[in-house]
Amino acid sequence: MKMGAREFGPFPTAGLRVGIAALFLYPFVVMRGEHAQLRQHWKITFAVGILNSAIPFACFSYALLTISTGLSAILNASVPMFGALIAWLWLKDRPTPLRTLGLAIGFLGVAMLAWNKVALQTGSGPSPVWAIVACLMACMCYGLAASIAKRTMTGIPSLVSATGSMIGASLGLLPLTVWFWPSTAPGLQAWLALVVLGVLCSGLAYTLYFRLIARAGPARALTVTFAIPVFAVLYGVLLLGETISAWMVFCAAIIIVGTSLSSGLLTFKR
Repeated sequence: MKMGAREFGPFPTAGLRVGIAALFLYPFVVMRGEHAQLRQHWKITFAVGILNSAIPFACFSYALLTISTGLSAILNASVPMFGALIAWLWLKDRPTPLRTLGLAIGFLGVAMLAWNKVALQTGSGPSPVWAIVACLMACMCYGLAASIAKRTMTGIPSLVSATGSMIGASLGLLPLTVWFWPSTAPGLQAWLALVVLGVLCSGLAYTLYFRLIARAGPARALTVTFAIPVFAVLYGVLLLGETISAWMVFCAAIIIVGTSLSSGLLTFKR
Protein backbone atom coordinates (compact mmCIF):
# COMPACT_ATOMS: atom_id res chain seq x y z
CA MET A 1 0.00 0.00 0.00
CA LYS A 2 2.79 2.43 0.85
CA MET A 3 4.57 1.79 -2.44
CA GLY A 4 1.34 2.27 -4.36
CA ALA A 5 0.04 5.28 -2.42
CA ARG A 6 3.25 7.24 -2.99
CA GLU A 7 2.52 7.45 -6.72
CA PHE A 8 -1.19 6.78 -7.09
CA GLY A 9 -2.51 8.52 -3.99
CA PRO A 10 -4.84 6.97 -1.38
CA PHE A 11 -8.12 6.60 -3.27
CA PRO A 12 -6.72 5.25 -6.57
CA THR A 13 -4.53 2.83 -4.57
CA ALA A 14 -7.55 1.47 -2.71
CA GLY A 15 -9.75 1.48 -5.82
CA LEU A 16 -7.27 -0.34 -8.03
CA ARG A 17 -6.53 -2.86 -5.27
CA VAL A 18 -10.16 -3.99 -4.97
CA GLY A 19 -10.74 -3.69 -8.71
CA ILE A 20 -7.85 -6.02 -9.51
CA ALA A 21 -9.06 -8.41 -6.80
CA ALA A 22 -12.57 -8.45 -8.29
CA LEU A 23 -11.24 -9.15 -11.79
CA PHE A 24 -9.05 -11.93 -10.40
CA LEU A 25 -11.84 -13.64 -8.42
CA TYR A 26 -14.82 -13.32 -10.74
CA PRO A 27 -13.71 -15.99 -13.30
CA PHE A 28 -13.39 -18.51 -10.46
CA VAL A 29 -16.96 -17.78 -9.36
CA VAL A 30 -18.16 -18.48 -12.89
CA MET A 31 -16.07 -21.65 -13.26
CA ARG A 32 -17.40 -23.02 -9.95
CA GLY A 33 -20.99 -22.33 -10.97
CA GLU A 34 -21.59 -19.89 -8.07
CA HIS A 35 -22.63 -16.91 -10.18
CA ALA A 36 -26.28 -17.38 -9.22
CA GLN A 37 -25.39 -17.11 -5.53
CA LEU A 38 -23.40 -13.97 -6.23
CA ARG A 39 -26.50 -12.41 -7.83
CA GLN A 40 -28.68 -13.61 -4.97
CA HIS A 41 -26.50 -12.15 -2.23
CA TRP A 42 -25.13 -9.10 -4.00
CA LYS A 43 -26.66 -6.55 -1.62
CA ILE A 44 -25.09 -7.82 1.58
CA THR A 45 -21.74 -8.75 -0.01
CA PHE A 46 -21.48 -5.36 -1.70
CA ALA A 47 -22.32 -3.58 1.58
CA VAL A 48 -19.74 -5.59 3.53
CA GLY A 49 -17.22 -4.76 0.80
CA ILE A 50 -17.68 -1.04 1.42
CA LEU A 51 -17.23 -1.46 5.16
CA ASN A 52 -14.56 -4.17 5.15
CA SER A 53 -12.47 -3.10 2.17
CA ALA A 54 -13.24 0.25 0.55
CA ILE A 55 -13.11 2.42 3.68
CA PRO A 56 -10.23 0.61 5.48
CA PHE A 57 -8.04 0.37 2.38
CA ALA A 58 -8.50 4.08 1.65
CA CYS A 59 -7.79 4.95 5.30
CA PHE A 60 -4.60 2.91 5.47
CA SER A 61 -3.39 4.17 2.08
CA TYR A 62 -3.84 7.73 3.34
CA ALA A 63 -2.12 6.96 6.64
CA LEU A 64 0.90 5.39 4.97
CA LEU A 65 1.72 8.68 3.27
CA THR A 66 2.71 9.96 6.72
CA ILE A 67 3.54 7.07 9.05
CA SER A 68 5.56 3.87 8.68
CA THR A 69 4.16 0.51 7.73
CA GLY A 70 5.26 -0.85 11.11
CA LEU A 71 3.28 1.77 13.05
CA SER A 72 0.17 1.27 10.92
CA ALA A 73 0.39 -2.49 11.43
CA ILE A 74 0.71 -2.12 15.20
CA LEU A 75 -2.44 0.00 15.21
CA ASN A 76 -4.09 -2.61 13.00
CA ALA A 77 -3.47 -5.19 15.74
CA SER A 78 -6.21 -3.44 17.75
CA VAL A 79 -8.94 -4.73 15.38
CA PRO A 80 -10.15 -7.53 17.73
CA MET A 81 -10.41 -4.95 20.51
CA PHE A 82 -12.70 -2.82 18.37
CA GLY A 83 -14.69 -5.96 17.57
CA ALA A 84 -15.22 -6.57 21.27
CA LEU A 85 -16.18 -2.93 21.86
CA ILE A 86 -18.70 -2.99 19.00
CA ALA A 87 -20.22 -6.22 20.30
CA TRP A 88 -20.63 -4.49 23.66
CA LEU A 89 -22.19 -1.27 22.39
CA TRP A 90 -24.23 -2.60 19.47
CA LEU A 91 -25.02 -6.22 20.26
CA LYS A 92 -25.27 -5.63 24.03
CA ASP A 93 -22.69 -8.35 24.63
CA ARG A 94 -21.69 -7.10 28.06
CA PRO A 95 -18.02 -7.90 28.72
CA THR A 96 -16.70 -9.43 31.91
CA PRO A 97 -14.59 -7.24 34.24
CA LEU A 98 -11.47 -8.87 32.80
CA ARG A 99 -12.49 -8.03 29.23
CA THR A 100 -13.37 -4.48 30.27
CA LEU A 101 -9.88 -4.19 31.74
CA GLY A 102 -8.52 -5.43 28.43
CA LEU A 103 -10.36 -2.68 26.54
CA ALA A 104 -8.86 -0.07 28.86
CA ILE A 105 -5.33 -1.51 28.52
CA GLY A 106 -5.60 -1.76 24.74
CA PHE A 107 -6.78 1.79 24.27
CA LEU A 108 -4.10 2.99 26.68
CA GLY A 109 -1.48 1.38 24.42
CA VAL A 110 -2.96 3.09 21.37
CA ALA A 111 -3.01 6.44 23.17
CA MET A 112 0.62 6.06 24.28
CA LEU A 113 1.71 5.18 20.76
CA ALA A 114 -0.22 8.06 19.19
CA TRP A 115 0.94 10.61 21.78
CA ASN A 116 4.57 9.68 21.28
CA LYS A 117 4.33 10.08 17.50
CA VAL A 118 2.71 13.50 17.80
CA ALA A 119 5.12 14.68 20.52
CA LEU A 120 8.16 13.65 18.49
CA GLN A 121 7.02 15.34 15.30
CA THR A 122 9.47 17.87 13.89
CA GLY A 123 9.28 20.16 10.91
CA SER A 124 6.25 21.49 9.10
CA GLY A 125 5.03 18.27 7.49
CA PRO A 126 1.53 16.87 7.94
CA SER A 127 0.70 15.79 11.48
CA PRO A 128 0.67 12.02 12.06
CA VAL A 129 -2.41 12.41 14.24
CA TRP A 130 -4.72 12.25 11.21
CA ALA A 131 -2.90 9.19 9.92
CA ILE A 132 -3.41 7.50 13.29
CA VAL A 133 -7.09 8.50 13.32
CA ALA A 134 -7.45 7.02 9.82
CA CYS A 135 -5.89 3.72 10.97
CA LEU A 136 -8.23 3.52 13.96
CA MET A 137 -11.23 4.28 11.75
CA ALA A 138 -10.18 1.39 9.51
CA CYS A 139 -9.88 -0.90 12.54
CA MET A 140 -13.37 0.08 13.69
CA CYS A 141 -14.75 -0.76 10.23
CA TYR A 142 -13.01 -4.15 10.28
CA GLY A 143 -14.49 -5.00 13.67
CA LEU A 144 -18.00 -3.96 12.63
CA ALA A 145 -17.79 -5.78 9.28
CA ALA A 146 -16.70 -9.03 10.92
CA SER A 147 -19.77 -9.10 13.17
CA ILE A 148 -22.08 -8.23 10.27
CA ALA A 149 -20.51 -10.92 8.08
CA LYS A 150 -20.97 -13.57 10.76
CA ARG A 151 -24.63 -12.64 11.31
CA THR A 152 -25.73 -12.14 7.70
CA MET A 153 -23.35 -14.09 5.45
CA THR A 154 -23.33 -17.51 7.11
CA GLY A 155 -23.91 -20.15 4.46
CA ILE A 156 -22.63 -18.03 1.58
CA PRO A 157 -19.57 -19.62 -0.07
CA SER A 158 -16.39 -17.80 0.91
CA LEU A 159 -15.45 -17.23 -2.74
CA VAL A 160 -18.83 -15.57 -3.34
CA SER A 161 -18.42 -13.43 -0.22
CA ALA A 162 -14.93 -12.33 -1.23
CA THR A 163 -15.86 -11.62 -4.85
CA GLY A 164 -19.03 -9.75 -3.97
CA SER A 165 -17.24 -7.64 -1.40
CA MET A 166 -14.47 -6.76 -3.86
CA ILE A 167 -17.01 -5.77 -6.54
CA GLY A 168 -18.94 -3.68 -4.04
CA ALA A 169 -15.78 -1.95 -2.84
CA SER A 170 -14.73 -1.31 -6.45
CA LEU A 171 -18.04 0.36 -7.29
CA GLY A 172 -17.94 2.40 -4.10
CA LEU A 173 -14.42 3.68 -4.77
CA LEU A 174 -14.78 4.16 -8.53
CA PRO A 175 -15.83 7.86 -8.46
CA LEU A 176 -13.02 8.76 -6.04
CA THR A 177 -10.51 6.71 -8.01
CA VAL A 178 -11.35 8.60 -11.20
CA TRP A 179 -11.52 12.01 -9.51
CA PHE A 180 -8.17 11.66 -7.73
CA TRP A 181 -6.32 9.84 -10.53
CA PRO A 182 -2.69 11.10 -10.56
CA SER A 183 -1.69 13.59 -13.23
CA THR A 184 1.75 11.97 -13.53
CA ALA A 185 1.84 8.38 -14.79
CA PRO A 186 2.88 6.01 -11.95
CA GLY A 187 5.91 3.80 -12.50
CA LEU A 188 6.13 0.04 -13.00
CA GLN A 189 6.97 -0.61 -9.34
CA ALA A 190 3.77 1.06 -8.16
CA TRP A 191 1.67 -0.94 -10.64
CA LEU A 192 3.31 -4.21 -9.59
CA ALA A 193 2.66 -3.34 -5.94
CA LEU A 194 -1.05 -2.92 -6.66
CA VAL A 195 -1.22 -6.17 -8.63
CA VAL A 196 0.25 -8.01 -5.64
CA LEU A 197 -2.17 -6.19 -3.34
CA GLY A 198 -5.14 -7.11 -5.49
CA VAL A 199 -4.32 -10.77 -6.21
CA LEU A 200 -2.59 -11.94 -3.03
CA CYS A 201 -3.52 -9.52 -0.25
CA SER A 202 -7.16 -9.11 -1.30
CA GLY A 203 -8.30 -11.83 -3.71
CA LEU A 204 -6.74 -14.88 -2.07
CA ALA A 205 -6.53 -13.49 1.47
CA TYR A 206 -10.18 -12.45 1.69
CA THR A 207 -11.40 -15.77 0.35
CA LEU A 208 -9.57 -17.45 3.24
CA TYR A 209 -10.73 -14.77 5.68
CA PHE A 210 -14.44 -15.20 4.99
CA ARG A 211 -14.04 -18.97 5.23
CA LEU A 212 -12.35 -18.49 8.61
CA ILE A 213 -15.20 -16.26 9.84
CA ALA A 214 -17.74 -18.91 8.84
CA ARG A 215 -15.86 -21.77 10.47
CA ALA A 216 -14.25 -20.18 13.52
CA GLY A 217 -16.28 -17.04 14.16
CA PRO A 218 -15.36 -13.35 13.88
CA ALA A 219 -13.45 -13.15 17.19
CA ARG A 220 -10.98 -15.88 16.22
CA ALA A 221 -10.82 -14.72 12.60
CA LEU A 222 -9.80 -11.22 13.69
CA THR A 223 -6.88 -12.59 15.70
CA VAL A 224 -4.90 -12.93 12.47
CA THR A 225 -4.17 -9.22 12.94
CA PHE A 226 -1.74 -10.17 15.71
CA ALA A 227 0.63 -11.56 13.08
CA ILE A 228 0.45 -8.51 10.81
CA PRO A 229 2.89 -6.26 12.77
CA VAL A 230 5.61 -8.92 12.63
CA PHE A 231 5.48 -9.20 8.85
CA ALA A 232 4.84 -5.49 8.25
CA VAL A 233 7.85 -4.45 10.33
CA LEU A 234 10.02 -7.07 8.61
CA TYR A 235 8.95 -5.99 5.11
CA GLY A 236 9.25 -2.31 6.05
CA VAL A 237 12.84 -2.79 7.18
CA LEU A 238 13.86 -4.99 4.23
CA LEU A 239 12.03 -3.21 1.40
CA LEU A 240 11.53 0.38 2.55
CA GLY A 241 14.45 1.00 4.91
CA GLU A 242 12.14 1.73 7.85
CA THR A 243 13.14 1.47 11.50
CA ILE A 244 11.23 0.43 14.60
CA SER A 245 11.81 1.94 18.04
CA ALA A 246 11.75 0.28 21.43
CA TRP A 247 8.73 2.46 22.31
CA MET A 248 6.77 1.04 19.36
CA VAL A 249 7.55 -2.51 20.53
CA PHE A 250 6.52 -1.64 24.10
CA CYS A 251 3.22 -0.09 22.98
CA ALA A 252 2.59 -3.00 20.64
CA ALA A 253 2.92 -5.41 23.55
CA ILE A 254 0.41 -3.37 25.58
CA ILE A 255 -2.06 -3.27 22.68
CA ILE A 256 -1.79 -7.02 22.09
CA VAL A 257 -2.27 -7.83 25.79
CA GLY A 258 -5.29 -5.54 25.98
CA THR A 259 -6.74 -6.94 22.77
CA SER A 260 -6.23 -10.51 23.94
CA LEU A 261 -8.08 -9.78 27.19
CA SER A 262 -10.90 -7.78 25.58
CA SER A 263 -11.59 -10.43 22.93
CA GLY A 264 -11.58 -13.28 25.46
CA LEU A 265 -8.49 -14.95 24.00
CA LEU A 266 -6.51 -14.48 27.18
CA THR A 267 -8.11 -15.61 30.45
CA PHE A 268 -6.93 -16.47 33.90
CA LYS A 269 -7.99 -19.60 35.72
CA ARG A 270 -9.07 -19.31 39.31
